[in-house]
Amino acid sequence: MPYDAPLQTEAEVRRDLAAVYRLAALEGWDDLIFTHISARVPGPEHHFLINPFGLRFCEVTASNLVKVGLDGQPVEDSPHPVNPAGFVIHSALHMARDDARCVIHLHTDDGVAVAAQADGLLPLSQHAMMVAGQVAYHDYEGIAFDLDERERLVHDLGDRHLMLLRNHGTLAVGPSCAGAWLAIYFLERACTMQVRAQSTGARLATPNQGVPEKVTDQSRSLFDGSAGAFTWPALLRKLDAESPGYAA
Repeated sequence: MPYDAPLQTEAEVRRDLAAVYRLAALEGWDDLIFTHISARVPGPEHHFLINPFGLRFCEVTASNLVKVGLDGQPVEDSPHPVNPAGFVIHSALHMARDDARCVIHLHTDDGVAVAAQADGLLPLSQHAMMVAGQVAYHDYEGIAFDLDERERLVHDLGDRHLMLLRNHGTLAVGPSCAGAWLAIYFLERACTMQVRAQSTGARLATPNQGVPEKVTDQSRSLFDGSAGAFTWPALLRKLDAESPGYAA
């Protein structure tokens, strides 16, 4: 049976989303105060939480996340503004995909490097083959301020869970913060492995026909939430040791 991610309370979503921000900071995946990670809170309004614009990822906590509506405006008092580019990308996916409970968007060096390559992600590593069947592509249209780009983002992602935003960065959606984190982790690792392999200048090995598809099929638990749920407690223990205070 497919894994059914349990519904969480808003307090639990806040804790987990703050944890994703802190994990991204520990990995060096933040971009000063830019890029965004969001999570939908329970309720029919489709409100979602996003980072306070102006804070570094390592400063995000459960209590300072900003809850916004689908119009991009805070629905509760907050001293912090919201980045409009974050609203455009994240609102599009939260509105269109019921299973997109968490959306992660990054501007990492290796993620952008692969997104800028015409052939995109190549089957050069096990990590790449694990995620390849879930990677979509979206052409760069400029900084994401235009609301009409939302329709094209949704169309290009389709029912997949990962996207390379051409010349821009990486993106993941998941049924939970834990699921989205594990998906983006494997995509980012795959991008780094590709860039390092290409940098050697050596002739690169590619797998035999049919092997990438086999590995993709073997890795379905990365995207149904089950692998993320199994991994998440260990990641929270890592944060408790290395970046405490995220749950406050």
